[in-house]
Amino acid sequence: MKLSLASFPHAVALVAAVALALGLTSLLPIAPAQAGKAAVFTGIVKGVAVGGYDPVAYFTAGKPVKGKSTLTHEYQGATWRFSSEQNLAAFKSEPAKYAPQYGGYCAWAVSQGYTAKGDPNAWKVVNGKLYLNYNRSVQRTWQRNAKGNIKKADANWPTVLKK
Repeated sequence: MKLSLASFPHAVALVAAVALALGLTSLLPIAPAQAGKAAVFTGIVKGVAVGGYDPVAYFTAGKPVKGKSTLTHEYQGATWRFSSEQNLAAFKSEPAKYAPQYGGYCAWAVSQGYTAKGDPNAWKVVNGKLYLNYNRSVQRTWQRNAKGNIKKADANWPTVLKK
């Protein structure tokens, strides 16, 4: 006879309660509603997309530029910050053009079939799209075959969120 925690529903509830009480929520499975969420865009600053950096500036200034807390826009469950009124207007008119690919997760990780946070300072615009990586070291690895890694990541996205 094979036994598992699923055989003991009270034990599962007890484990969940203990994990929550101890703040060990990473031990619990992701709720189905959260598992299918296709975009996160947040990471460094909770609830703020791209760590508070202006996503349009990657395209216009060619570098990360901190956004202002007074110039914001809500999009796909996150607050986006901008360094200028012009960038805010550009984003409002075409948010998908400026938002990082893969919900702001690391492009290398998604290409490998998992997720990791994206760092706004480890970025690259390729064919008019913004990609973030976990750090600059990972970015260098990703850039060795950016085209191939993008193709693999596109195939994995958003299914990779269910893992």
